[in-house]
Amino acid sequence: MMDLRPVGYVIGLLVAILGATMLLPMLTDIIEGRGEWNVFFESGVITILTGVVLAMSCSNGVGEGLTIRQTFLLTTGVWAALPVFGAIPFVFGATELRFVDAYFEAMSGLTTTGSTVISGLDDLPRGLLLWRGLLQWLGGIGIIVVAMVFLPELKVGGMQIFRSEGFETMGKILPRAQEIAGQISLIYVFLTVLCALVYAGLGMSFFDAVVHALTTLSTGGFSNYDASFGTFSGPAEYAASVFMILAALPFVRYVQFVNGRTSSLWEDSQVRAFLITIVVLVLVMAVFLTSVFPHHWEQAVRESLFNIVSIMSGTGYASVDYMTWGSFPIMIFFLIGLIGGCAGSTACSIKIFRYQLLISSIKAQIRRIRSPHGVFVAKFEGRPIGPEILGSVMSFFMFFVVSLGVLSWALALTGLDFITSVSGAATALANIGPGLGSQIGPSGNFAGLNDTAKWLLTVGMLVGRLELVSVFVLFTIRFWRG
Repeated sequence: MMDLRPVGYVIGLLVAILGATMLLPMLTDIIEGRGEWNVFFESGVITILTGVVLAMSCSNGVGEGLTIRQTFLLTTGVWAALPVFGAIPFVFGATELRFVDAYFEAMSGLTTTGSTVISGLDDLPRGLLLWRGLLQWLGGIGIIVVAMVFLPELKVGGMQIFRSEGFETMGKILPRAQEIAGQISLIYVFLTVLCALVYAGLGMSFFDAVVHALTTLSTGGFSNYDASFGTFSGPAEYAASVFMILAALPFVRYVQFVNGRTSSLWEDSQVRAFLITIVVLVLVMAVFLTSVFPHHWEQAVRESLFNIVSIMSGTGYASVDYMTWGSFPIMIFFLIGLIGGCAGSTACSIKIFRYQLLISSIKAQIRRIRSPHGVFVAKFEGRPIGPEILGSVMSFFMFFVVSLGVLSWALALTGLDFITSVSGAATALANIGPGLGSQIGPSGNFAGLNDTAKWLLTVGMLVGRLELVSVFVLFTIRFWRG
């Protein structure tokens, strides 16, 4: 039987750390003077005590390391447990959300999805607004660590291709894994501070600059306003686009960069493909807007750049209601949300490297058909791709398509219309944020959905953030039999 104590110990520590971060919104509310500070004090005490008790009760089972089964369970357990405690301030605070709504909001935050059930954001206490930003910021750094350390070892969705790259091939450039995680954290903090300073320099208030920096670098998309980023049209959109792109690039490349390998970013085929895709899409969308709508060319480029980068990176900010742009842009936004950013970033969705592997495999297969006696091998960045990796990637695509279909069908059974069901399933699994349609589109939110739909979408966010397979494996009999 699997020993659950190491899993409980780590979850307990992380819960306690989450409780400690509630000190920041508590201090914010004290400074604001709105009398909401006690919400975070009480929530923090409950969370810290629960985490400490859980960690202490499981401390006698901590060994040298985790087994593969324990790692699978820990990865899912952390993302399922932390939102329970992250939801407490939403239940006790000014929003007074029911638990289903509070858990949805906390899960959306920690998975950096950005879907919200809260209306009237403009009037909320600053402590709650900061808490939403902190949840996303913590989820962003957390998913980078998971993508760098856990998923390659668990061989999830082709992520094992980065196992040797991160810790063997790059060993001459990078220090050990623990030091990599430390350097990534410092870079993450540095970029967040830089983003906040840029926002403040462009006219945002100090508080807005900090919260939006937290949700930009995490590619989360929670804003302090119901109008989302539409409150800050102009130069701030360009700045946000730059930092969303930076957050969607592999953070391990930044580590290489600061360790002397200055060409590491552009040498990464993921980065090149991601940037080229954005440039092409922005040009196409800008031309469309200037030819169909009375857009000035600068406005067309700015709105196209911001919203395309926001959706493709999975941030989910919206500066305009692009549902009014017509069916062509709507289809573009739906499709690019299923592309995502680079592996090892805070971005979500399928990830661009999987499409590269898929295309390489298709090219090799076409060559075999044309030349049956030739030897053609699918490659990624000049290296042959083994059948295990290709099989893992194909399985991921299959899981994603099947999950999208099942979740869409389940949402439709709750009474949602076709567009809301399909786009809701897609935005949950790809952790994008806004869906399509008048209800959950960029000008709406998820508050009006029924409770069953909210629970289904909450599960979808969890499954999508952890690359599907790492969650589904827990529901197999063989996993529990060992």
